[in-house]
Parts: sequence; C-alpha cells; structure tokens
Amino acid sequence: MQSETANQANAARAAWLRILALAQSDALDAAYSRLGDAAALPGYRLLRKPESGMAMVRARAGGTGAQFNLGEMSVTRCAVVLDETEGQAATAGVAYIQGRGTRHAEQAAVLDALLQRPAWHQRVHDVVIAPLAQALTERAAHQAATAAQTRVEFFTMARGED
Repeated sequence: MQSETANQANAARAAWLRILALAQSDALDAAYSRLGDAAALPGYRLLRKPESGMAMVRARAGGTGAQFNLGEMSVTRCAVVLDETEGQAATAGVAYIQGRGTRHAEQAAVLDALLQRPAWHQRVHDVVIAPLAQALTERAAHQAATAAQTRVEFFTMARGED
C-alpha cells in the first residue's frame, strides 16, 4: 500500500500535468520562455518523440449509467529524460495533450521532469504553473458566465384554490 507522502506526491503531479495539458499553447510557450534560454535549462533527450494519434473517449449515460463510446479525439504524447547533473539522477517527464501540438507536448514533458527536481520545482511552479492555473481558472469562469447567460429559470404559479 502506498504511503500518504506518495499519494500526495502523485496528486500534486497529476494536478500540474492537468494544468500543462489544458494550457493554451501560446501561453505555455510564453511561460516556458520565461524560465530562461535553452542554455539555462538542463539538457534533455527524447525517450519518445512527440507523436499524435487517436484515443477513444468513453462516457456514461447520465454520468453514472452504462458506458458508451462517445467518439475519438486526437492526442499527442511525448516523453523526455533530463540529463544527469551534479547530485541529481536523470529524471523522466511525460505529457499527453489534446490535439496535435507537438511543441506543446514536448514542453509539457520537459516541465514535468523539471517539476520533479527539487532544485527546479519552486521556480517552475512560480513562473509557469501558477500563472497557467490562474489563466485556466479565469477561462473556466468566463465560460461559466457565458453559459449562465442562456440559463432559463422555470417557476410554477400556485392556484388560489383551497
């Protein structure tokens, strides 16, 4: 059974992978460039170059009913390994994103690996993850507000009979 610390680490990693996957490509590119030039970042090699394919999306009727195939969507995956540095073993990073953004997938995989390194974690979180999470929250709020404009409220008038 996994320890509580391992569960927390897995949950934190799942959270930042979600943010990286859902980020707008141009916003991720800008945040990635704010980390510094390529010489400042650790070197990396591709374990699995960015490649696009299709994935079946499954859903449940009513959210809890029987599963059915909703349709297919394109996804891009990538896996990298950061070079070993003094006192730091090689670190692998992965990314799966919706669509065919090969650059997005590669940058997300590099950022995933950097976030696993203690020396880089806080800097990447502050410069990349926090702004992207804020933008994601704002985008969701905007979409909710837009959808709320179409909301229709129904009411029933009671008859005056006893």
